[in-house]
Amino acid sequence: MIVKPDVTYAVGDVHGCSQKLNLLLDRCIQDCGGRTKHIVFLGDYIDRGPDSRGVVQTLIEAQRCYPNQLICLRGNHEAIMLDAARTGDHRLWFNNGGRQTLTSYGVRSAADLPAHHLQWIASLPLFHDDNRRFFVHAGVDPARPLASQREEDLLWIREPFLSNEQEYGRLIVHGHTPVPTQKPDLRKWRLNLDTGAAYGGPLTAAAFTDEQTGPSGFLNDLQ
Repeated sequence: MIVKPDVTYAVGDVHGCSQKLNLLLDRCIQDCGGRTKHIVFLGDYIDRGPDSRGVVQTLIEAQRCYPNQLICLRGNHEAIMLDAARTGDHRLWFNNGGRQTLTSYGVRSAADLPAHHLQWIASLPLFHDDNRRFFVHAGVDPARPLASQREEDLLWIREPFLSNEQEYGRLIVHGHTPVPTQKPDLRKWRLNLDTGAAYGGPLTAAAFTDEQTGPSGFLNDLQ
């Protein structure tokens, strides 16, 4: 039985920045105090940054330490890597930072990545819905009900989602599109938490409680 949390943290795109991840995880754990917590990671753990292997291993171990409390969603970069491992075609992955991931693992092909890491990534869900917030990597198709979203949109969509202002019945909490200001972008019906960790920005988490649908505050690896 999963206990309803007192606080939920949502974390934006990590992209191989293991040091930022470790700092932010510590801050979330300190911030929650003795409260029951969930931490929802919005995908894109790999590519671009220097230590994708360290990020994946940290998340696997954290889930072991905090069972039923850490929820890791799949991002489009994880999907690209899985396709490369399955097909042997690395072109799209290499165009999106895959070489940095292979370097961090010390291998030359996606098929040579540790089997338990590939299995963990393949098991990741595409979204998490707590009935007030809908957590997803990229966003949603505004023309479809939340229950009928396509995998491609959950992983890849930008427009028309980013410019749409319609009500979804949930706050859509997402990453995928780096915010130029490197600060969380909170709109009426969505919150973008990709603050560009792999481009020199911070790694950011939003904190949520049952007192309100929107975030009660933000944390990052810097403060």
